[in-house]
Amino acid sequence: MLDVRNWFEEVAERTAMTVERLPLDELGGWSRCASTGNIRHDSGKFFTVQGLDVRFPGRAVDAWTQPIINQPEVGILGILIRRLDGGPQLLMQAKNEPGNHDGPQVSPTVQATRSNYTRVHKGRPVPYLEHFRNPSGRVLADVRQSEQGAWFYRKRNRNMVVEVGEDVEVLDGFRWLTLEQVHGLLAVPDLVNMDARTVLACLPVLGRPALGADGFRAALIRSRDPRQGAEHGIDEVLSWLSGIRSTVDISTEPIPLNRIRHWHRTGGKISHESGRFFDIIGVRVVSAGREVTGWTQPMIEPIGTGVVAFLVRRIGGVLHALVHARVEPGYTDVVELAPTVQCVPANYDHLPPAARPLFLDAVLGAPPGRIRYDTVLSEEGGRFYHARNRYLIVETDEDPAPGHPDFRWLAMHQVVELLRHSYYLNVQARTLSACLDSLTSAAE
Repeated sequence: MLDVRNWFEEVAERTAMTVERLPLDELGGWSRCASTGNIRHDSGKFFTVQGLDVRFPGRAVDAWTQPIINQPEVGILGILIRRLDGGPQLLMQAKNEPGNHDGPQVSPTVQATRSNYTRVHKGRPVPYLEHFRNPSGRVLADVRQSEQGAWFYRKRNRNMVVEVGEDVEVLDGFRWLTLEQVHGLLAVPDLVNMDARTVLACLPVLGRPALGADGFRAALIRSRDPRQGAEHGIDEVLSWLSGIRSTVDISTEPIPLNRIRHWHRTGGKISHESGRFFDIIGVRVVSAGREVTGWTQPMIEPIGTGVVAFLVRRIGGVLHALVHARVEPGYTDVVELAPTVQCVPANYDHLPPAARPLFLDAVLGAPPGRIRYDTVLSEEGGRFYHARNRYLIVETDEDPAPGHPDFRWLAMHQVVELLRHSYYLNVQARTLSACLDSLTSAAE
């Protein structure tokens, strides 16, 4: 761990980044459309900040409008992997983003939007991109996955893991790390970025045997073994999710940014009149070691730290996670499987009790001995400014809501199977899946 931290300190010195807040109207290269109020890049690429009208009949809050980021192009998030006698190693990058909470973070080998890797910004080419655009190695994972459905409109990225056999030159800012090292870093606040976590979740199971012991770690390792049982068969899980997707009554309509209600442009940013949720801010970035050395852009700045948690439970000696079939307005396919709890608690203070997320109090009030993982992690720093969530894994002995139509217990081998396909698990659930996997490397 000390060796990795020394590497990070060296990279941070060479890739210093300064981020300065800037009024939205002063963003160079960005314009506000006179007729719609939408904020877009002058090239027509990258992304647009627009409005979204949401209607959700029968819910505690059944209609609202909001700003949202529309980034229709598909980026690449990719990790190169090699196998040595000591086990798998991953080529990771120490990368700084303007929204990072505290400097560089452990990032994938490649983390690039289409506009970036096609060099719309006229900057330097993206290192190692050829391994993912035209893979010569063995492709272990290649799947399109969504991102935050509350802040992005139908955003997706191609998540890839490619195994290489030949020697690959290690460029400045990159380093081979063992899988166990990366797992250990997931316990450090704000160190492994969101893009790395989503790709890590898509890794196939790399040969850990099931154990005969009765501890938490043994139950977790059994849970990732597809030969083990599960509370519900995978066909039953898929039918349950398809049924919800087919019957949920939600409508979303992109609208001009100047038609959103209860949001105001004041002080050079866009904010909700309640002071809750998030702001749209502008920043100026100056950076060394990036494809371009300076730029401006809009960003989402959340209000408050979120809570994202899995309740987990041993069923027949196999660990299961309680997943929630969650609706978010920006999802491509209406509903995705989410953590048991996913919210910013302060956003519910002004709402009726019926709107408060189920199981939030159970998670926040869990005895320390039942908490298996508890770390604050940053979200995507390229679009979100200091967005952080407290990620928790809490073990329970009982089913807190048996038969609830929106929740199901899944074994982790079922989660791994679903992650081979697009739009089944949301980005927060993928982070928790990676964090759960990291616990297989921990001592019992």
